[in-house]
Amino acid sequence: MRRGDGRLTAALDPMDSGPQDACGVFGVWAPGEDVAKLTYFGLYALQHRGQESAGIAVSNGRQILVYKDMGLVSQAFDETTLDSLQGHLAIGHCRYSTTGASTWQNAQPTFRPTPDGSVALGHNGNLINTHELREAVAALPGPSDQLDIPQSRQQGRQQEAATNDTSLVTALLAHHPDQSIEDRAMEVLPTLRGAYCFVWMNEDTLFAARDPQGIRPLVLGRLDRGWVVASEDAALKTIGASVVREVEPGEMIVIDETGLRSRTFAEPEPKGCVFEYVYLARPDATIAGRSVHQARVEMGRRLAREFPVEADLVMPVPESGTPAASGYAEESGIPFGQGFVKNAYVGRTFIQPSQTLRQLGLRLKLNALEHMVRGKRIVVVDDSIVRGNTQRAQIRMLREAGALEVHVRISSPPVKWPCFYGIDFATRAELIANGLDVDEIASSVGADSLGYISLDGMVESTGRPMGSLCTACFTGEYPVELPEESQLGKHLLEQSLSSPTLGRALPVLNNP
Repeated sequence: MRRGDGRLTAALDPMDSGPQDACGVFGVWAPGEDVAKLTYFGLYALQHRGQESAGIAVSNGRQILVYKDMGLVSQAFDETTLDSLQGHLAIGHCRYSTTGASTWQNAQPTFRPTPDGSVALGHNGNLINTHELREAVAALPGPSDQLDIPQSRQQGRQQEAATNDTSLVTALLAHHPDQSIEDRAMEVLPTLRGAYCFVWMNEDTLFAARDPQGIRPLVLGRLDRGWVVASEDAALKTIGASVVREVEPGEMIVIDETGLRSRTFAEPEPKGCVFEYVYLARPDATIAGRSVHQARVEMGRRLAREFPVEADLVMPVPESGTPAASGYAEESGIPFGQGFVKNAYVGRTFIQPSQTLRQLGLRLKLNALEHMVRGKRIVVVDDSIVRGNTQRAQIRMLREAGALEVHVRISSPPVKWPCFYGIDFATRAELIANGLDVDEIASSVGADSLGYISLDGMVESTGRPMGSLCTACFTGEYPVELPEESQLGKHLLEQSLSSPTLGRALPVLNNP
């Protein structure tokens, strides 16, 4: 399903899927605090990273209780549910699916019994050696049907196999008959390839880890009576925690009654996702010491210098284009204004429009402010163009409202390659920039002109050196080598389960 946080991705055409986030993760160790509610509000602050499902796992020192359900954080939990989740440490997760379908079985945290208790885990990112992990899980000794079922309002559902990479990692961590789960993690983590920020727990310890490239963000925070980890520092601020530092690439954090300790499981090779700055992270987040909002404003300033135009109004596509539009207006001297009005009460919907409604533009989420645009030359600023359908509908809407000219400016370079590290772009064949040059794209969407920020301009806006960032979706240069195409794909494990041979080997995945 599409984003539900009010950004415009797929707002005009739900079949035009823009860049989708991976997930948000949160963990807290705080005896004496209401850790379930802290996690709930932390996930609320991370809701923009995933709206398909949400879950919380809590331990009281004796057992782990997991509750998860489909939908937004506010839909999955109520006061009664949160009151039932009592303990001193918790992890939480909000999901957008990048491996495995959007089903309850694939919601997180995942859960597994272990030789000395149990483990629950949440994951932000996407692994690219899932096929290898699947084989490793299938080879684990012992029975594969000893599963505890998390609570859900939808009790009585048929239990089906989970088909995400997170369940594979959980199964591997859970198998530690002759060692601690901490030592087992030091063996498992170096075998994983791709993007991952994990939070996991057993009955008395909170763990967190970040891949050696640090592709996705993960931040450590401090409470008066405990510790917190989260995908973005905005979640720490929301619950009143102070920011300590980022979890380093290749680092595992361990938090228990003895305090916090750090272990390095791989040499860091920083390649942070540049699209976090462009679009994914909240504007009030800070990544690698750089304010995301400041980076986006600077991208707008550079756009104005690289692609100036005579115009009467600079307007953003809300909300993703707003900081860059303000920077463009500031640098160019063209007045900034809102040319679109957005319906703030339209979130995710499972009701898909008819073809007739799509042809009409589906103005459920967005409409042009006619008095702002009529008779004016407009600069429209957005973060990216994927298929082009959304921009085509926007421009048509502005012309119908009386705009004389529509000039489109994009605060990232043309997206030409899919992401395998936790962003769900369209396939390469569907990416409009893969088959057309800039002038052809402008003609296709109906713009009077089109300008994309340069790769150098975008990277320089982040304040980080080019070599420390992943720019694969723009350049095709992937920092973690990809396997052959047949071993990639969102539905790889679903396809495996449909195989008679692999289907017999994978009941160990039957874990919601």
